[in-house]
Amino acid sequence: MKRSLLFAVPFAAALVLPVFAADKPTAKAPAAASTAAATAPQESTTQGSVTVEGQRINYKAVAGTLILKNKDGKPTGSMFYVAYLKDGVNPANRPVTFFYNGGPGSSSVWLHMGAFGPRRVVTADHTHTPAAPYQLVNNDYSLLDATDEVFIDAMGTGFSRILDKDKGGVGTPKDFYGVDPDGKAFAQFITEFLSKYGRWNSPKYLFGESYGTTRSAVLANDLETDDDVDLNGVILLSEILNFDLNADFPQINPGMDLPYELMLPTFTATAWYHHKLPNQPAELQPLLQQVQHFAMNDYAKALQAGSTLDPAAKQQMAEQLHNYTGLPVSYLLKANLRVTGPEFEHELLLGSDELTGRLDSRFAGPVMDPLAEQAEYDPQSAAISSAYVSAFNDYVRKDLKFGQDRVYRPEINVFPEWSFLHQPPGAPFPLPFGVNVMPDLASAMAYNPDLKVLLNAGYFDLATPYYAAVYTMHHLPMPDKLQSNIQYAFYPSGHMVYVHVPSLKALHDNAAKFIDSTHSRAR
Repeated sequence: MKRSLLFAVPFAAALVLPVFAADKPTAKAPAAASTAAATAPQESTTQGSVTVEGQRINYKAVAGTLILKNKDGKPTGSMFYVAYLKDGVNPANRPVTFFYNGGPGSSSVWLHMGAFGPRRVVTADHTHTPAAPYQLVNNDYSLLDATDEVFIDAMGTGFSRILDKDKGGVGTPKDFYGVDPDGKAFAQFITEFLSKYGRWNSPKYLFGESYGTTRSAVLANDLETDDDVDLNGVILLSEILNFDLNADFPQINPGMDLPYELMLPTFTATAWYHHKLPNQPAELQPLLQQVQHFAMNDYAKALQAGSTLDPAAKQQMAEQLHNYTGLPVSYLLKANLRVTGPEFEHELLLGSDELTGRLDSRFAGPVMDPLAEQAEYDPQSAAISSAYVSAFNDYVRKDLKFGQDRVYRPEINVFPEWSFLHQPPGAPFPLPFGVNVMPDLASAMAYNPDLKVLLNAGYFDLATPYYAAVYTMHHLPMPDKLQSNIQYAFYPSGHMVYVHVPSLKALHDNAAKFIDSTHSRAR
């Protein structure tokens, strides 16, 4: 997503600090006080209640920061979080789940305000949400019935800030902006949270979306092997663990045809939803099973043949792809049978001057340039982003009583400084090719053979296609018997499956059942 999805280029408002004249000695005192405040943890505690599927739950909400430090004990960053802790229960036995979105460079506002926080912003299901005022309602599907919740903003996003020398610390972007340092930062935050709130003996869960699933794999392994924290479960939403399988620009990695095969079922689902298939079946599920088999067999063989593919066979393959995608045969031939996600988004509805969403291909919006090769923007992001950001900015200040004098950054552009170098378990040094954290999740599952994983995916997600996630999980480098620790759930929605309220209910029910089944003590 712009917000939770990799490869977007988001921009955030700059934090403007007051400037004090050098010739006024009294001006130094506020600056010193500001620096001291930046390096000290802060929090605001309020009380609230939510009704989840008919059950009233009273909770304490803590909006605050924890200070991260280097090995010398010097502050490097201030990490913002919002924790919802159920009243009247033994916290030692109560599950606690840590939530975060991805980007990288996204805050957790999307999961917080759209999925599992006690208040949910109302948006249109698959069309543009009208401008403010937005409606904030009781979230019938918050996960507070099953677990305490901690929403964490990645460094630099939300109210989280790097504490550099101007803020009284020694932090730098290199301490946080990279696959491995990001994982270490989240691991330090979680262990500090467990100590601060006395939750070391609580059942523990990670819930990441999009790049947040990449983070979860690294984080799970770091917690298990470095910090001796056995997790009960990892919940993945819109998973991407192997960046070589991404649907956004596989053309820059020629010879790697697998992404085209794995995104084909999502093309089919999208064309089916928009009634663009030449032979439109009534049911989606049987069609997807058929396309998945075709993708990994006939289509895979055709792509593997490369330039040796017979012209007649190529024509036949293009005609079959037309039946499964709705794209013209001539276009498929010009594309050499290889269509990227952004190209598909631009072409499918071009006859009506529209393009489909990337994060949720049920959405559609006006095309900006009919002659472009690929989509210029994401209609789903355009349709709902303002509602989420506006609602949270209002909610955090009025309800949670935090951030009145601060700027909340829903997303920032970390890519100029982000290091995608990653050192997976067993590698002697960081590897200089596409990020692949499959070994990290596999290592965590082998190190802790009781660790369970729940994979959630939407059929209409063109950013992290559901079938690529399935393929990834079945190829984790671990003993086959550990595959039984993985559960799967699919939804008639997109990347943010919770935008579709029936899917949100199903996501809640699946996650709550998963949490209940993976710890032994009563809540």
